[in-house]
Amino acid sequence: MWPGAKDLLENNPHVNRVFQKNFLKIGRFETLKFLWSLRRERYQLSVNTHPQSRIHYRIAAFLVGAPVRISHEYDGFNWLDRRLVTGTLPQDYARHSIENNFDVLPLIGAQKKITAHEMEIFLTADEEEFAEEFLAKNKLSGKKILGVHVGSGGTKNLPLKRWPLKNYAGLVRKLNKERPDIRVLLFGGPEEAKDHEVVLAQSDRGLTLEAKTKNLRETAALMKHCSAFLSVDTALMHIAAAVKISNQIVIEAPTLNATNLPFGNKFTLVKNPVVGGRNLDFYRYDGGDIKGTREELLACMASVKIEDVFAIVTELI
Repeated sequence: MWPGAKDLLENNPHVNRVFQKNFLKIGRFETLKFLWSLRRERYQLSVNTHPQSRIHYRIAAFLVGAPVRISHEYDGFNWLDRRLVTGTLPQDYARHSIENNFDVLPLIGAQKKITAHEMEIFLTADEEEFAEEFLAKNKLSGKKILGVHVGSGGTKNLPLKRWPLKNYAGLVRKLNKERPDIRVLLFGGPEEAKDHEVVLAQSDRGLTLEAKTKNLRETAALMKHCSAFLSVDTALMHIAAAVKISNQIVIEAPTLNATNLPFGNKFTLVKNPVVGGRNLDFYRYDGGDIKGTREELLACMASVKIEDVFAIVTELI
């Protein structure tokens, strides 16, 4: 759906081509036309990677027409889901999605070729140079940098898993005052622009700035230079893990569970007292929303205190 997903796969030597369409924007007719056009590619195998819990993913795979179509079975899987695919396997909430996806291999007569796996982003020399120039231009070279992502997914009710914007602003003010040796760099796309304005308006502009990037690849290149990175479980959390940011900090949201932790990167969890280990009671891969009313979920995320996050950030950098 998102252009950022295409960004992450481009320049990957293991990928031949990437197709990207936002079906929510182009409408049903154009969606069907696009999916039907892929039948000409004569794909032999289609895999709905974990976690793609909504039936729409299996409908798309069916329309593309590969004779072998693999999917995990999700909570709420029904008879139609099973008719749309030719092979299924159970999901395991105790293991990371990456490991769940490796479980597909025996179904297609394959096996792991190496014992240890890591996430990879293949950045270009120009993207690496962009990051160096950004740091130099903004006098960040050699400085302690805390990367911050204030956003989260925008579909369903996923914005409700965000740490309150006033808390991010309060944290940045406290860091500016008590740890002026730390520069705060705000990461995100156009959807976070207004939130960034709010935080910047309340902060020391000499110590806090916005990461101006044109795509997710430049974002990844710049994130590599952060001394620490703070977020809830978002796409940028996974990019932080992929580029091996040291001192990764994750604020626990109701959607966080063993399947979507930062993979292959050490991180520090800021525990949420309301979640209290009941993550799967709040959110499962059933195609639905986070469980709870708007008021309950907002209170849940507000239960994580600024002082607790500040203590972890300042202890690590």
